[in-house]
Amino acid sequence: MSEAVHLSETHFHDAWAAGTRLEEITVREAFEAPTAVENRFILSQMGPLAGKRVLDVGAGLGESSVYFALQGADVTATDISPGMVRTAVDLGVLHGVTVRGHVTAGEALDTAPDYYDFVYIANTIHHVPDRRALFAQIHRTLKPGGRFFSWDPVAYNPVINVYRRMASEVRTDDEAPLKRADLALAREFFPDVRHREFWISTLALFLKYYLLDRVHPNQDRYWKRIYRETGASLAWWKPLLALDNSLTRLPGVRWLAWNMVMYGSKR
Repeated sequence: MSEAVHLSETHFHDAWAAGTRLEEITVREAFEAPTAVENRFILSQMGPLAGKRVLDVGAGLGESSVYFALQGADVTATDISPGMVRTAVDLGVLHGVTVRGHVTAGEALDTAPDYYDFVYIANTIHHVPDRRALFAQIHRTLKPGGRFFSWDPVAYNPVINVYRRMASEVRTDDEAPLKRADLALAREFFPDVRHREFWISTLALFLKYYLLDRVHPNQDRYWKRIYRETGASLAWWKPLLALDNSLTRLPGVRWLAWNMVMYGSKR
């Protein structure tokens, strides 16, 4: 099962990397745009990154790896896709920073134990079939007191589930969004795990793309498109963001969010 999933994910992401121009990859926007709510929260929890060792698991096109390197971190980018790893390294060169690349699956990280200050894993856990092995590897590679930060889609929002069915050409069939059981699993390795949810009423932006802008989910990846928004284009959206700050703190309701950040430390 895992081998077949790994092969499918590798082929899909290699093709994605091959079809992407480095100049089109949004690095700062992925962390600083008004819509980068998950990463803005994570940065607020991380603190200064200068001199820190960061392992970016499932680095994809390399936006996060390069951003962390621009902040002065010593960054290693890993991904199951050789094409994605090459893109992440080349993106670093384009931005004048060094990113070390390493091709490996998250469940079998070939990285030093007790080494990294931070492990960052974004939009990746929902691609991984053996999540127990993944969390074990994250725990192994963190130094004592080191922290992991992840964010992934949650399984329970009906709007997002419709969107996922429509976006059949820009996602893989093996994806499985996070459920409550995944949070419980993370706590087996990181007992102090906390979580924060994002995007409930703010998902109206996805409806705008489809109903008003007439952009089909297979024409443009909405989760990338959001980073091209600006403060001016989101004047109507900001009150919804304020509303979400309350909704995502309500037990039960928070599980209707699009994405969940998890973070915890190695004792």
